[in-house]
Amino acid sequence: MSENVVSLRKSPETPDESASVTTLTVVPDPAPAKPVPLWVRSGRAVRTVVTHETTRTSARAVVRHGLYTVNGGRIVVRRTWDGKTGARYERMLRAAEAAGNYEVAEEWEERLQRFREARHRRRMDLLHSPLEAAKGVGVGVGMSIGVLVALGVVMAINNHDITDVITPLTATIEFIGLLIQIVQVVWPYAMILGPLFALLGMWAVGSKQQAAPAWVMPANVRNSEGEPITPSIVVKALRDLGIPAMRTAIKEMGDAGASMLGPIRIAGCGVEVDVTLPSGVATNEVQSKRRKLAENLTRHEHEVFITIPQAARTVRLWVADSGALDEPIGPSPLVTDETMTADYAKGKAPWGQDLRGDAAALSLYQRHLLITGLSNQGKTAALRALALWAVLDKTVEFRIADLKGAGDWAMFEGLATVLIQGPTDEHVIEATEMIEGLVTEMERRMEQRRLDPSVVFPPLIGLVDEAQVAFMCPAVDDDKKPYGGSKATSRYFMAVRKVHNQGRVVNVLMWEGTQDPTDQNLPKLVREGAHTRASLALGTESQARMALGDKAVDGGAAPNLLRPGLDKGTLVVASDGIAIPAGQASITVRTHFIDDEGATAITDRAKAMRDGFTPLTLVAQGEERDALDDIATAVGESPRPLTTDVIKRLAMLDEDAYGGWTNGDLKRVLEAAGVESYKSHGRMVIRREDVLTALANRDDEDSASAS
Repeated sequence: MSENVVSLRKSPETPDESASVTTLTVVPDPAPAKPVPLWVRSGRAVRTVVTHETTRTSARAVVRHGLYTVNGGRIVVRRTWDGKTGARYERMLRAAEAAGNYEVAEEWEERLQRFREARHRRRMDLLHSPLEAAKGVGVGVGMSIGVLVALGVVMAINNHDITDVITPLTATIEFIGLLIQIVQVVWPYAMILGPLFALLGMWAVGSKQQAAPAWVMPANVRNSEGEPITPSIVVKALRDLGIPAMRTAIKEMGDAGASMLGPIRIAGCGVEVDVTLPSGVATNEVQSKRRKLAENLTRHEHEVFITIPQAARTVRLWVADSGALDEPIGPSPLVTDETMTADYAKGKAPWGQDLRGDAAALSLYQRHLLITGLSNQGKTAALRALALWAVLDKTVEFRIADLKGAGDWAMFEGLATVLIQGPTDEHVIEATEMIEGLVTEMERRMEQRRLDPSVVFPPLIGLVDEAQVAFMCPAVDDDKKPYGGSKATSRYFMAVRKVHNQGRVVNVLMWEGTQDPTDQNLPKLVREGAHTRASLALGTESQARMALGDKAVDGGAAPNLLRPGLDKGTLVVASDGIAIPAGQASITVRTHFIDDEGATAITDRAKAMRDGFTPLTLVAQGEERDALDDIATAVGESPRPLTTDVIKRLAMLDEDAYGGWTNGDLKRVLEAAGVESYKSHGRMVIRREDVLTALANRDDEDSASAS
């Protein structure tokens, strides 16, 4: 492209100035771009369409389902061939010989021989079967004609018409003709639908077996997400752990490491397998590589658990189905079964499910309890679930101190003989005095036990939630003794220690819930005094050892590997009060969550039960209820129940009759019977004596009227 140069001369303004020349360069507009040829644009469009992810996904889907059908047919043919021939037996025979297991090889050879003999007998029977079939058909046709003619004779005699002799035979022939017509109509459709159903069946077989190359499978399958656990996958995962002795031993094994594995067993929402480690490989080496092992098994770290069974040099792997542990478990039986009661001495609290999906129940009998974990992981809910079961035993007494004060234990008001709610130093002082009261009661029972060794005491449970608040309390009493701390001068610490030392013998127990354990907020002597120790998610292994003890952690317990937030409500439990698999020191439990509404309903049942109320009164259909009599039933044996409790119990008796009752409805019925409700400690109550008196007076009046 050329440039045009234009020169402009400027005239001088003074004689001394010389003329100047200004040069301007004019650049013309660039030439318009040439249009892109149609074949180039078409090629780009085709390439975009072909390489688009939607097109690739659709193409993979078409190829995948086509191969499902083809390979499904191959699988059906192979299964049919295996069923009709001895191919399966020969295949197993060769595998046993290759493994050097000659006893199994002999067994498969015997099975093959028996199969061939049975097949030979069947083939010989086929030589005689056509003649026997023809005889059978002839005899059957003859007998059928005879029966039809005999039936016709009976009809002819009855109707006095000789033509009725062949009527049954004619009807049978017409029926056969109708069947032939139906077949003629259906046959063309059957010829079309039959192959379609056959193809659909082959596709179903191929889809179930995932009989297609990996490149046409969905993304999650291509990435091996959720891949089923097989012996070869487990051996490969162990080989690639980065343990030189393990890798070398597997390479030298003639069976490529298969002898290391026990049987792979289905265990709840996953599988379980025992691995006997080769010489030179320690169990803790495998435990320390849990994350790498999980990733080698195409699982997340929290979906693989490694425990140490009783057998020497053996680790037990539990591998969850992909995503199974992220699914919630069902509601607690305490909520779904309104008739459930508790037996503190012989029963077990329904706490949740283990990783196998089996029910996990905990015995509370004469066991001190400690539950710990990070904040907001479900500690209070797990502790409260146990108390909600125990309170359904009328003999159990609770004294509760909630040092959070958020209302999590408010439903125990009226059930617990002591209920403290609040996080201040004053509340800690009250909680300390409550535990010291347990010590006093314990000493009284010990003295009585010395006088009468056969005496049995009802269970008394002191429960402190957020116990770290008590241990960290700086308050001191008039004698300068601290309430908190972990020294011998600490009143709270020493009271808990005394209950731990001797309380179990006389059924005085200590339950504590605390968060983020350290030596300052959970002293060693206190945590080691608990018989049942459970932990939610924790931050470090040292905290896990504080929560569960060295034995449990060395045996594979790892609450520090639980995921905060995601594994909320999941506990690692070390206790002889729960069924733990043989050889393990702990068990992982996914606890049922009971919300405040469900907890209140359970405590209402407990209060009613303790007052002698039973909601089993039945009334015949159509019969009107006697409101005053039902009120007396709802009052039970309580001398002064709250009016709100009476209304709830009436609804339990008959939801249709009393479900919508208010305080006004109750007051109306009581005033009509001459019973007045009044306040006690600021709350409306009813005197049982007044209700029974009103019932007696009414019965007397009814008797007088009748006479």
